[in-house]
Amino acid sequence: MRDIFPLHFALAPLPPARLLFPLLLLLAAMLASPARAQTSAVPDTIAQRVAACTVCHGKEGRAASDGYYPRIAGKPAAYLYNQLVNFRDGKRHYPIMTAMLDNLSDAYLREIAQYFADQHPPYPAPQPSRASAAELERGRQLVHAGDAANGIPACIACHGARMTGLAPAVPGLIGLPRDYLLGQIGAWKIGVRKAAEPDCMAQIVQKLSAADISAVASWLSAQTVPADSQPAVLPAGASLPLECGGQHALEARP
Repeated sequence: MRDIFPLHFALAPLPPARLLFPLLLLLAAMLASPARAQTSAVPDTIAQRVAACTVCHGKEGRAASDGYYPRIAGKPAAYLYNQLVNFRDGKRHYPIMTAMLDNLSDAYLREIAQYFADQHPPYPAPQPSRASAAELERGRQLVHAGDAANGIPACIACHGARMTGLAPAVPGLIGLPRDYLLGQIGAWKIGVRKAAEPDCMAQIVQKLSAADISAVASWLSAQTVPADSQPAVLPAGASLPLECGGQHALEARP
């Protein structure tokens, strides 16, 4: 794999001769101990390759409930793959993610996505909510029933009855930090975050007021994740309330 962040070092002056002898002794000792060198070798596994991801997303991608970065463990593989492609290709904007993914192939992104999709560590407890009872109730209504008068479908229609996601490409929203939910919904609202056309989330978010976005994020982040948090499967013959390009993005890629 090519270096993503090449490092450029200035040439340092050679050490004095009196310092070279102990350095040569150290080098000789290292060369004489191949077994020791082998024990310190870094294993070439997918878990080791994605170690950089866990700096922000937590061990095994589990994240925490009190930060900004989202949990990626257990999300549908197709959803994770779509998001990796979106960061790499400029549909989503976060410089660190773009820099890390810029040189990676579709096949490598699929491997990364599948690795995190297969991780199922326990969820942390939700953080105490500071929202009012009225705001939480408005959030619950939007999640479970939507707002027919304003043409807003219920969140559960796409993200599953328990909001744990819908295979193969719709993510769960329960268990995510409030700040992260606000950031992502807000990014769709102002057009910074985009998905494959037709972008169903962008269409829905345009109908949400700022108060509605806050209510949904507050309610979702206050919920305890069910013990079985596996994504649901869309029943045969059923369809989503809106046509979503993300569902078909995989079909367009070999």
